[in-house]
Amino acid sequence: MNLPAVGLGTMGIEEPAPIETALELGYRHLDTAQIYGNEAVVGEAIARSDVPREALTVATKVWADSLAPADVRRTTAESLDRLGLASVDLLYVHRPIETYDPETTLPAFDALREAGTVRGVGLSNFTLADLGTAREVLDAPIAAHQVEFHPLFQPDALLDHARERGYPLVAYSPLAGGRVRDVEEVVAVAEKHDATPEAVSIAWLCGKENVVPIPKASSRAHLEANLAARDLDLDDEDVRAIDGIERTEELFPE
Repeated sequence: MNLPAVGLGTMGIEEPAPIETALELGYRHLDTAQIYGNEAVVGEAIARSDVPREALTVATKVWADSLAPADVRRTTAESLDRLGLASVDLLYVHRPIETYDPETTLPAFDALREAGTVRGVGLSNFTLADLGTAREVLDAPIAAHQVEFHPLFQPDALLDHARERGYPLVAYSPLAGGRVRDVEEVVAVAEKHDATPEAVSIAWLCGKENVVPIPKASSRAHLEANLAARDLDLDDEDVRAIDGIERTEELFPE
C-alpha cells in the first residue's frame, strides 16, 4: 500500500479541530484505534473537511480484547459508525495478544477485505515470528506493519522484513515522546542543519525506504513543522550518526 510520506497519529487528540487543521495543511493519512476512544473525533474532522474521502488514507485498529471473529466484525462495524465511513483503508490487528488467534482472527480480517469493508489488512506490534505466521494464514498481503520506531528504538529486523516483502513500516512515536530533543546525536545533527531535533527525527525516518512516520501533534505550528520535516535533507554522515545510537528506550513494550 502506498502511503503519504508523513501521517498523523491521533492518540490523545480529543477534539476535531487539530485534525481539521492537519487536513487543511495537507495531511492525508489519519491513524486512530478503537482503544484511543477518539474515532468519532476523527470522523467529525473528516466530515467537516473539504478534502475528498478518496484522497484520504484512514486507518484504525481492533484492540486485543476483540480479536475473536465475531468481535472483529462487530467492533469494526462500530468503528465505521463512529468514523462515519462506509469503509477504512487500513484495519490493523492492534497487538497479537489476549484474544488473538491467527487461525481465526486473520480470516475474519480477510473476510472484511473481501467484502470491501477494509481496503488493506494491517498488523501492529508483531514480532518476526508473528509476521511469519500471519503471512502463512492471511490471504491478503500485509498492507502495513505499525511499530514503535524512533532514534532510541530502531527495529531493524522488522524493517528488513518490510523491505524484503514490499510493505510499509509505519513508525509510531517517531519523536520518542519528546525524548529526541535530549539525544546528543540528534541534537548535533539538528544544530548542523539549523533545525529542531524533532524535525531531524522525522526526516531521518522519512529517508528510510519503506518507513512512514505518523507523529502526533495538536498545534498548527507543530503540525506544519512535522509535515515540513519530510523535506529536510540529511546527509550520509547524519544518518550514520543516528543509526549508530546505542541507547535504547522502548516506550510501549508489550
